[in-house]
Amino acid sequence: MAFDHPLWIVYSSGTTGMPKPIVHGHGGVILEALKLGVLQNDIGPEDRFHWYTTTGWIMWNCQIGGLLGGTTICLYDGNPGWPDWTTLWRFVGAARVTFFGAGSAYYAACSKAGIEPTEVADLAQLRTLGATGSPLSIECYEWGYRHVRSDIWWCVISGGTDFAGAFIGGNRALPVVPGQMQCRCLGAAVAAWSDDGQELIDEVGELVCTRPMPSMPLYLWGDADGERYRQSYFEMFPGVWRHGDWIRITTDGGAIIYGRSDTTINRFGIRMGTAEIYRAVEALPEVLDSLVVDLEYLGRESYMPLFVVLRAGTSLGAPTQPERLSGSAPELYARIRAAIRAALSARHVPDEIFQVPEIPRTLSGKKLELPIRRLLLGEPPEKVLNRDAMGNPASLEWFINFARRRAERQ
Repeated sequence: MAFDHPLWIVYSSGTTGMPKPIVHGHGGVILEALKLGVLQNDIGPEDRFHWYTTTGWIMWNCQIGGLLGGTTICLYDGNPGWPDWTTLWRFVGAARVTFFGAGSAYYAACSKAGIEPTEVADLAQLRTLGATGSPLSIECYEWGYRHVRSDIWWCVISGGTDFAGAFIGGNRALPVVPGQMQCRCLGAAVAAWSDDGQELIDEVGELVCTRPMPSMPLYLWGDADGERYRQSYFEMFPGVWRHGDWIRITTDGGAIIYGRSDTTINRFGIRMGTAEIYRAVEALPEVLDSLVVDLEYLGRESYMPLFVVLRAGTSLGAPTQPERLSGSAPELYARIRAAIRAALSARHVPDEIFQVPEIPRTLSGKKLELPIRRLLLGEPPEKVLNRDAMGNPASLEWFINFARRRAERQ
């Protein structure tokens, strides 16, 4: 068959709105899967490869692609947190997995839960931990070194369902710097660009790919004239793929992702990725998860709420200003504000903090920042997200009610 004969339809995660139905071709996907598996992830016929994923995430396709290099793939069918967060580690030990990958949120959950993988499983054969889906915090890197193996190789990748591959990946020959991905993938002309299209080094900019890759989409299903395809990837920089992530390419060739560029916090002229706020907030032991949105829009006064999921039995307490605190045990509300102020700046302290049951996430575990922002700006839920593309659709009800109450006050 032809190199570009349609292979499959995969759906984007829905972090920016309704998922896109993406059609890929046979040849391009095979080339990218072989490159990522054999050269970047360093898996071969002697390896046993498991990446925990739902079938609705591109990492499922990536795992199946491991077969192209002769690798044995190990599949787990079940909830990774049931009956507790040791489940996958026990599976990794029993299946003698050598490369274990998961979403970054999984490792954060294990760290928060105090999991000790080596106490529940024999991990002698495990040599690599893979992570993707969202930025992996420095604390998670360090947790892996302390509680899995001191010489484990962290292979952290960043790419997309959009082209069924990775832009940033691992290289076993390079050192690992916690909080930083190792290199741009082979054949991926990735750069950080300013808003006016200038390449940036050691500065944060838009992630772009300046040359075509074999696995770029053939088209989007139902997009007869290609308009949605062009708007999705080529509208900002004509002829150059804009991926929608905020990235910094370091002077030594590494890369740091700061979250989605379309959900960047822009408080009073200072731009910052949401990942930096999450790192400051979720370092507190009481905070299990968080979501922040900046509702500055069309000249309105900036309003930035922070939503947090707390450990059972914990409460936020009163919204006291941290600078007015006295005593040695400030309430959590104030400590969250103080943590953001210390790690970032006073301008990035949220206007309000709310405790919520869950943070809305996609099937692949990504936080639904942009859809929640649009919901809180007044757009109807059915226009901004698809519940079937969510991992926890029931979590939406709190935010829908919050948006309704906010609209009534305005």
